[in-house]
Amino acid sequence: MDTRLQTLTQWVRQFPGLEQAEPAAVSGDASFRRYFRVTNAEHTPFIVMDAPPAHEDCRPFVAIARHWHRQGVAVPEVIGDDLTQGFLLLEDFGDRLMLGELSPRSAETLYRGALTELLRIQQVNETPDYPLPPYDTALLDREMALFPDWLLTKKLGLTLSNGEQAMLDTAFAYLRESALAQPEVTVHRDYHSRNLLVRDTTERPGVIDFQDAVRGPVTYDLVSLLKDCYVRWPDADVSRWVEHYRQLSAEAGLHNADPDTFRQWFELMGMQRHLKAAGIFARLSLRDGKDGYLADIPRTVRYLIEASGRQGALRHLYEWLSDTVMPEIERLIGPATRGDAP
Repeated sequence: MDTRLQTLTQWVRQFPGLEQAEPAAVSGDASFRRYFRVTNAEHTPFIVMDAPPAHEDCRPFVAIARHWHRQGVAVPEVIGDDLTQGFLLLEDFGDRLMLGELSPRSAETLYRGALTELLRIQQVNETPDYPLPPYDTALLDREMALFPDWLLTKKLGLTLSNGEQAMLDTAFAYLRESALAQPEVTVHRDYHSRNLLVRDTTERPGVIDFQDAVRGPVTYDLVSLLKDCYVRWPDADVSRWVEHYRQLSAEAGLHNADPDTFRQWFELMGMQRHLKAAGIFARLSLRDGKDGYLADIPRTVRYLIEASGRQGALRHLYEWLSDTVMPEIERLIGPATRGDAP
């Protein structure tokens, strides 16, 4: 018996118009959170988030959602909350994830809308109620360590030599220095096609899953979106969107980087993110039993190989990823070509 669902149902029925609500499961995500849809007497839908307090802290979500909503970012309105039990009643943006709506015909419009919304996020003012934590050295290093800890060692069964570990340490330091040198903005930290919802009445996507927001590098969310771990676009498209956003963000006063500098930031930031993501995907499988994310590892490591191949300072990493790591990934998980955009 799902006792939390029973408690959630009783909680949501206290709201006017929802006295007879029957929560219907919508989805879960990579965390312990679950989502349900309820409908009031006027047939207006709402989302109920179930975030077990033993595993999830709703306070950052609520604080960021309310502040960003006041600042004009398209995040769901928080209609009701019970932080003790871990229940939230939210505005419903629907089920049309950007990932499922993407096609060669729709991509330009959808990405331009997502980039415009990203600019709003990056310009959000700090709130004294919940100052965003910094994307600092400790966090950057902790995230990159997920790659050797969970993917290389635990999933692939590789034993790193002293030379390989030293090579990784050098590469991580190079990526960390680049990230810390970038101008700081508000960072969603998971801004991609599975966290953006297409809406009928506007080109602005609905933005979800923002509770881990930080203050950090100006290209972080951009690379999350354009080098998405779940869908891959031709380099020409990515380059065009990167330059479009460089100009938008420069005009907004977020940086003064020229095209080459901005693209270098973007490439190196992508490597840091993809090291993190590949490790998380392995951890989700091994620790949490969520094997669906394994199929995204080959694409994610392919990004790493291509980006390192364009960096003279990372030539040894490129060769090792190409010759040692990717063959093991393809043998144990699958090919790296799945998920390319049509």
